[in-house]
Amino acid sequence: MPMNEAIATLLPAWVGVWMNILLLGAFVAPLVLLIWKDSRMIAIAAIVAGIASAIGVTVMYGAAGYTKLLGLPHILFYTPLVYGFWQKLQSGTMAVWPTRIAWVVLITVLISLAFDYTDALRYLFGDRAALPGTV
Repeated sequence: MPMNEAIATLLPAWVGVWMNILLLGAFVAPLVLLIWKDSRMIAIAAIVAGIASAIGVTVMYGAAGYTKLLGLPHILFYTPLVYGFWQKLQSGTMAVWPTRIAWVVLITVLISLAFDYTDALRYLFGDRAALPGTV
């Protein structure tokens, strides 16, 4: 079963809503940050992290189905991204709108990482079963 079908049919409805929020906050908003010169580097970092994470999640899903470890690519790529965004936001060098958009990206990624770290810990502590029909 493709991952989008697993999300739509096997997971609670709020997961699909969250995936749409994540798409806007972590994938679309960084594209908007490309407009301003002083936010382009964090925008590029976010886009690269998003693409790398998407590839990693897709590969892991194909190999093991929908497991709690599926957030590992997010952990690997988004954790350093959070640090970069935090440093840029603390520098105070961006104009008002890129700062607001960067905060949206940062908060979205932090919420995503909270789910991902929780799921990764659950996986490490034994919750390793894939959702039925996803392997």
